[in-house]
This record gives sequence, structure tokens and C-alpha cells, in this order.
Amino acid sequence: MADNSFDHGQAQNQEQGTKLSSSAEIPQFLSKSKLQDLVREVDPTEQLEEEVEEMLLQLADDFVETTVNAACLLAKHRHANTVEVKDVQLHLERSWNMWIPGFGTDEVRPFKRATVTEAHKQRLALIRKNIKKY
Repeated sequence: MADNSFDHGQAQNQEQGTKLSSSAEIPQFLSKSKLQDLVREVDPTEQLEEEVEEMLLQLADDFVETTVNAACLLAKHRHANTVEVKDVQLHLERSWNMWIPGFGTDEVRPFKRATVTEAHKQRLALIRKNIKKY
């Protein structure tokens, strides 16, 4: 379970370190070279502008920071001193409607069907009516 846990104290120290060293270089979770590799996977000819690159890097850092902070709060709520996968999963599921398969419980997740609108039902009825004519 040590692989799937993160010490609450480490997260607090890391959070305090980023707040205290705002003028210093803040470690990034995603490097420019890794971001460029990801962009090349999507489209080998695409080049990001410097401002877009910086914004995406900042967005990734903010996402990781808020996720870790929320997971720490959930662990604290459980009266635990370590953050577990279930803390991160709960935050991602509730805040971002994200589910990361392969981690945590063996729970079978039901497929959520989108609700069918009235306009869609009318279109389907019209199609079925036209098919019956032939």
C-alpha cells in the first residue's frame, strides 16, 4: 500500500514550500519537453506558441496542486495521516467527473446513458415512420 499512498506531511511541506518560494523556481510536474512530446503524439507538425505552452504548464501544475490539496483534506477528514488512492479518486470523480481505471476497488461501474431529448425522440419516430412506408 506504500506505493499508493502519499504522506500528508509531505504534501503540507510541499504546499508551504511553493507558497514561501514564490519568487524562486517552482518545480513543475510537466516539463516543456514532455509537453512538446505530447503535442507531437497528437499532431507531429503542430508547434505551440510560447504563451500557450506556459499556460498549459501552469494549468497542469494548478491541477496537480489542487488535486493533492483536496486529497489531503479528504485524508484528514478520514483521520488518516496518509493520502490513499481512494482520496484522489474521490476528488477526481466528484470535482472533475473523472474515473481512472485500474486503480482502487474492483467495483463494476455502471454505464451512464445520456438522457434522450424530446427532439431526438421525434426524429427517431419520423425515421421509423418513413422506413415503414417502404
